[in-house]
Amino acid sequence: MSRYDIAIIGTGPGGLEAAITATVRNKSVLLVGSPASSEKVYKAHTIQNYLGLPEAGGETLQKAFLGHLDQMGIKITEDRIIAVYNMGDYFGLQGRENVYEAETVILATGVVASKPFPGEEEFLGRGVSYCATCDAALYRGKKTVVIGFSPKEEEEADFMNEYAAETIYIPMYKGDVKVRDGVQVMRVKPKSIEGAFKVTKLVTGEGDIETDGVFILRDAIAPGMLIQGLETDGPHVKVDLQMRTSMDGVYACGDIAGTPYQYIKAAGQGNTAALSAVSYLAEKARRH
Repeated sequence: MSRYDIAIIGTGPGGLEAAITATVRNKSVLLVGSPASSEKVYKAHTIQNYLGLPEAGGETLQKAFLGHLDQMGIKITEDRIIAVYNMGDYFGLQGRENVYEAETVILATGVVASKPFPGEEEFLGRGVSYCATCDAALYRGKKTVVIGFSPKEEEEADFMNEYAAETIYIPMYKGDVKVRDGVQVMRVKPKSIEGAFKVTKLVTGEGDIETDGVFILRDAIAPGMLIQGLETDGPHVKVDLQMRTSMDGVYACGDIAGTPYQYIKAAGQGNTAALSAVSYLAEKARRH
């Protein structure tokens, strides 16, 4: 398995700028996220304060971002990282598709809009999962609930149903739901996850659902749950002016590092985070 110098999670302005800066500094980069960059950027009507692009629309900005990546030969790995493990001398990154290794990590995932459900953190790994593709085989013949925050998670529910004896899909969005026959769709409001050692039920506003596992599929995972032991402040990661977090070798930039939520600020922090990671790698090489 290849081990990258810097793994960057997130393809908004912060993550892309971090990847560009790291590449300029001749570091091997794993850039994980959406090949379309950021839906938030794309949908922006007008951005008036991005230097050099006055009154640019989101689509224009996105095209400029991706064009810059192409010019530098930087590829986006389409995957979703569900956990990062500090292995001491490096970091292991668990994606839905593959496992990766990197010397340093830059978090540019944006802010998780929804709060964790009561019981979610307590039962993580004991009936709560963030990846149906990863853990479906563990629930063969069992009853599962998949909570999806966007239509793209419907495919995950279909995959889960290939293993589970029963799959309930709870969409947290409006609009039609297109899942295979056999997946039961329930429009209920999840309130909490309960159990003893393992999950036994999902409590909703419309009654309890007995289940062996709850799969919560959001666009992003709260930073403290993505990397255990990382110091956070609400939905944000605590950083210093060099974008260093409480964990050596881990950096954060953009919305995840706090307000203001501005594209130009995210890009600047991405540049700083990458330079800090480069300095860390240089110091690490000197020690060895």
